[in-house]
Amino acid sequence: MTARVLVVDDILANVKLLEARLSAEYFDVVTASSGPEALSICERAQCDIVLLDVMMPGMDGFETCRRLKANPATHHIPVIMVTALDQPADRVKGLEAGADDFLTKPVNDFALVTRVRSLVRLKMMQDELRMRAVTSREIGMRDPLLEAVSESGLDGRILVVDDRASSHERIAQALRNHHQVEVETRPQEALFRAAEGDYDLVMVSLGLSDFDPLRLCSQLRTLDRTRGLPVLVVAEPEDEARLLRSLDIGANDYLMRPIDRNEMAARVRTQVRKKRYTARLRDNVQQSMEMAITDGLTGLHNRRYMESHLGTLVEQASMRGKPLSVLVLDIDYFKAVNDTYGHDAGDEVLREFAQRLRKSVRGIDLVCRLGGEEFVVIMPDTDAGVASIVAERIRNRVAGDPFPINKGARAIDVTVSIGMAQRQGSDVDADVILKRADQALYRAKRDGRNRVVLDAA
Repeated sequence: MTARVLVVDDILANVKLLEARLSAEYFDVVTASSGPEALSICERAQCDIVLLDVMMPGMDGFETCRRLKANPATHHIPVIMVTALDQPADRVKGLEAGADDFLTKPVNDFALVTRVRSLVRLKMMQDELRMRAVTSREIGMRDPLLEAVSESGLDGRILVVDDRASSHERIAQALRNHHQVEVETRPQEALFRAAEGDYDLVMVSLGLSDFDPLRLCSQLRTLDRTRGLPVLVVAEPEDEARLLRSLDIGANDYLMRPIDRNEMAARVRTQVRKKRYTARLRDNVQQSMEMAITDGLTGLHNRRYMESHLGTLVEQASMRGKPLSVLVLDIDYFKAVNDTYGHDAGDEVLREFAQRLRKSVRGIDLVCRLGGEEFVVIMPDTDAGVASIVAERIRNRVAGDPFPINKGARAIDVTVSIGMAQRQGSDVDADVILKRADQALYRAKRDGRNRVVLDAA
């Protein structure tokens, strides 16, 4: 794995030392000698991770980190603070500023490379989601990058996996003022609980008896339902080798015993924030995908979706020798509705029509809005006889009851004309079937509207 690492330190010797260590592991290294210079590099998206010295003149590392994490454009960049300060209060101050981890000088080479690789790997998993979120923001959707800055990280749902009562009781007591904490003392059950529960974080003790905690960390990273769930491991000072191995496997963060309560609170909040940030990105991507294939007014699939799926359905029907029918529907005199009652009333009619249409068809049928007042229903495994029954059901449901408009203040009569075509034995072109159904719709309109006409082919 390669990545671009920004090393920020006002002492040139420190910069050169870290640059040499990272370059030997094939990382690209850029450098900065001050906080403002680091902020500028990050804003230009010229790094994947920041190694940030704390003690710098002017803007120190804490303030630099706070500014990075307060900016939606740089909030996602991992920050490791590299410092001679080794007191819990200093770590808490850095974590509250938004730092992802601390490395104490003199820096252990293996710990440095392992931590950088771990945080870069997690960042790269989010990068594609972030790019899609930026695209979604540009088309007017909510901005998850901005929401991430205001996330508190409180009221998280946390699963503690620890089989020592004295340990898990202290952890739970310390966290319960701000989070929902559940304890699992049986490591064999922890994976199932993590997969089934809606947790924001799993805390795993590396001191589990009669069970390999690294195996649990690996399983959490392997299972689809827990792959994105943050894992925070709790280690003894003498357990450094397994701690580094857990980070290499995919653990997100760690605590060393004896646990400082304030540091634990800060690290837990950081992981809960990251979990919710990633969840917002995924929700945003899902929403943007739905917007791309869904008609915003009616909630039905749109023309793009219909065009991409009709060809596939026709091809499948042709290969299997199965029938397929297509209905093209057009609301009668819809322009008069807009002209007489206004476009808001027209939108109400379209939404109500879509609801009645959806309720009239089967689960296997594909219902789409082509645009304006025109709709399409694609009916796999359906011959003309069954399709005619469904089409009449739609027509009757539309004409049977007046449509409410003006927020229910009045109601108007609405009818629909429907053209219908069935796939013929030689049909392999979706456009041909759609055109025949459209021609049948034209005849329905010509012959008086409010009727179903079957293509004569």
